[in-house]
Amino acid sequence: MDIEAGGAQPDGAAPVALPRHPRRYSADLPVTGAWSPGDPPGARQFVEIAGGRPFALEAGGSLVEAVQAYETWGTLAPDASNAVLVCHALTGDAHAARTLDGPHRDPGWWDDLIGPGRAIDTDRYFVVCVNVLGGCQGSTGPASIDPATGRRYGSRFPAVTIRDMVRAQARVADHLGVGTWEAVIGGSMGGMQVLEWGAMFPDRVRRIAPIATAVSASAMQIGWSAVGRSALALDPRWRGGDYYDAAPGDGPHAGLAIARAIAQIHYRSDDSFQSRFGRELVDSNALFGLWDRFEVESYLDYHGEKLVRRFDANTYLLLNRAMDTHDLARGRGSMAAAARRIRAVVATAAITSDILYPPHQQHEIHRLITEAGGRCRCVDIDDPNGHDGFLLATDPVGDLIRSLLSEES
Repeated sequence: MDIEAGGAQPDGAAPVALPRHPRRYSADLPVTGAWSPGDPPGARQFVEIAGGRPFALEAGGSLVEAVQAYETWGTLAPDASNAVLVCHALTGDAHAARTLDGPHRDPGWWDDLIGPGRAIDTDRYFVVCVNVLGGCQGSTGPASIDPATGRRYGSRFPAVTIRDMVRAQARVADHLGVGTWEAVIGGSMGGMQVLEWGAMFPDRVRRIAPIATAVSASAMQIGWSAVGRSALALDPRWRGGDYYDAAPGDGPHAGLAIARAIAQIHYRSDDSFQSRFGRELVDSNALFGLWDRFEVESYLDYHGEKLVRRFDANTYLLLNRAMDTHDLARGRGSMAAAARRIRAVVATAAITSDILYPPHQQHEIHRLITEAGGRCRCVDIDDPNGHDGFLLATDPVGDLIRSLLSEES
């Protein structure tokens, strides 16, 4: 196996010989893809939410400083009655849609749903998306500077939960003057935040749309997550979470890329992979070598590198674990009792080909809400793209959102 010299080690440790990953990732991959002060802000806005007091976290830690990065689209009504919060998934960020008349004009992760005349119509609604607490695109997270040390938090960053993310978003709402959201909408990890908004702040949200998500992480979801996190942590260049002083190309890019590849497999479906790639080879004359590649392997490698350039390995571990600990019933007696806390009108959607968050989980949301006496509509979206259907099936997802926003609360 090829061996290459390791880079800077934490606490002055001597470099070690590290195996070169057979995928031969690009040599210029950054140690972290996190946004840092001094980088172009794009359309990001920032607010410090700790207010001079430590921001307490559910697991027991706290943050002396806690910044939230967010983006907005549209205009807030004088009575702040038209505000919609969009919550992002694991590797998303605040850039949910492009800004047509300003910086950051590149497409956002839900660009087809947010904008003038779209399902979340920015001619009618003031739309907000916040990079979650623990994120890496402007909000305080492991790649941020710890004010106590003047160095990046790295391994010292405390555990964050979905409820911590929602409490931080509530501080952003206070800053913007939004007392009650007209709607809170999101899929996957974003859907977890949506459900917690309904349970934690029932008087601050009129409608919620938790899409392709669950009331609690299942054993299967936790198992997939654990394997991805292990792949990342076993990269010697992760260095226990303190890798930020390493040189470009010497960060935990292989571990993060493999974790992303593992996730990318269960984000899609067998049909979507088979129809797109089949058994096609990258090089039709290269089949029997151990590291000769099928087209599907090239696709996974591409998306792994793409994530490395815009994300942070520690943030991936932190947020991925937050999804595992998601449980709407925690501390509330039972799932039925938790559902009774939700007073918002609910619309949920299942992607029929989703193997990661299968439809029965969204059907459970519908059952719990209706049995608690609430109003909930559940739609099955027939889309071949698996879990990623909540991002790609924009027409039926948009129809669900339009219907929810037009419904009397």
